[in-house]
Amino acid sequence: MRKFLLGFALAAGIGFSTFAQETVIPSGPIDLETAVAIALENNLTLKRSELNRLSNEATLLQNQGARYPSLTAGGSSSFNWGRSINPATNLFETQRIGNINLNASSNATLFNAGRLTNTINQTKTILEQNLYNIESTRNTITLNVINFYVNVVFNQEQVKIAENQLKTTQDQLDRTIKLVNAGSLPYSDQLDLQSQLATNNVDLINAKSTLNGSMLSLAQALQIPFSPDFQIEKPELSIDDTFMVSESSATIFQTAVETMPEIKAAMLGVQSANYGIKIAKAGYSPTVSIFGNLGSNYVDLYELQFGDQIDRNFSQSAGLQLSIPIFSRMNNKASVQRATIQKRLAEVTELEARNQLRQDIETAFTNALASEQSYQASLTRIASLEESFRISQQRFELGAINSVDFQVAQNNLFSAQSQLVYDKYTYIFRVKVLDFYLGNPINLN
Repeated sequence: MRKFLLGFALAAGIGFSTFAQETVIPSGPIDLETAVAIALENNLTLKRSELNRLSNEATLLQNQGARYPSLTAGGSSSFNWGRSINPATNLFETQRIGNINLNASSNATLFNAGRLTNTINQTKTILEQNLYNIESTRNTITLNVINFYVNVVFNQEQVKIAENQLKTTQDQLDRTIKLVNAGSLPYSDQLDLQSQLATNNVDLINAKSTLNGSMLSLAQALQIPFSPDFQIEKPELSIDDTFMVSESSATIFQTAVETMPEIKAAMLGVQSANYGIKIAKAGYSPTVSIFGNLGSNYVDLYELQFGDQIDRNFSQSAGLQLSIPIFSRMNNKASVQRATIQKRLAEVTELEARNQLRQDIETAFTNALASEQSYQASLTRIASLEESFRISQQRFELGAINSVDFQVAQNNLFSAQSQLVYDKYTYIFRVKVLDFYLGNPINLN
């Protein structure tokens, strides 16, 4: 199961001692692995789940201790005045009487129809279920961080495209101004390019704003304070002909259903409910327990020393107790009914988890195929538009086309470049999701 933590050793667990640590604030650019580590370290939902698990461990310790005999010891000291019973003679006397009573008792359950054993087994099952739920939470956090991280990289590419578009327009404007001043081009061409330059400036501002927004979202996912200095290390992303997974969605589902922690947690929920039924049915069975008591006392009216009186008055008792439920006012029947319903609910939860996983995988697979097709189509389109723009630029420099036609070719190219970047990163993330369901370590390099 550890490989489903996306290949990050950082997901091995969160110890109780980390709960008191301050929020980790990175210095300098961070890579994806570091981002996931910070998110797992700081996520409060994950910490709450771990604390709940520790609480259940305490419950298990208590349930296991119920198997052992109890032992209590105590004593009391008192003084009586007036008419009272002498604890040594058990007769009424009218005088001051001082006494000390000592006692100890023990009790142990010998038979209760497996209630203690099933309670312990149920608690162990719940603890194991907690671990899978925690692992599922880690997986969700990790995938979210990867999504935010990829989105930042995508928006960085969009800023570069906007900067390149602005630079291209500025270069053409500078050249056009010289030609206008020389009388080779009309002044309207200069105005058109100045208008285009202003538009490109707005596009660049918007791209940077979107990038800052995605950086903010990533920082919030890591649960760290956001600052303008927050940066990431850009991975080297590449796509080849074997990038798309070769397995079908049905095969991916069969692999995932055997390994995904949410499925295992749901199955353990059914197992826990079965123990609950056994615990409830134990209410119909007799309970046998054994007990023992020790006691002694000391009275200050007698000349015997404390030790001698304690020895003389020492008493012991032991016994066997049988409790047979005859009529519990329907409590036992209601408990069994509730436990049976709880099992049915757990079975529904398991079925829901399986159906949700299947639907998620089918959706992810369909989206990945669509993204692959969009990416390939964008590659073909960008190749044509790059050549078209190259020719338009040459013709514009020769005066064969006006600035409007040149701007159309330029805008078409940069729009296609932006779409290609979007298709590329969408395709990458969606395939990585499929890799996750297959249990493959996820990285962006």
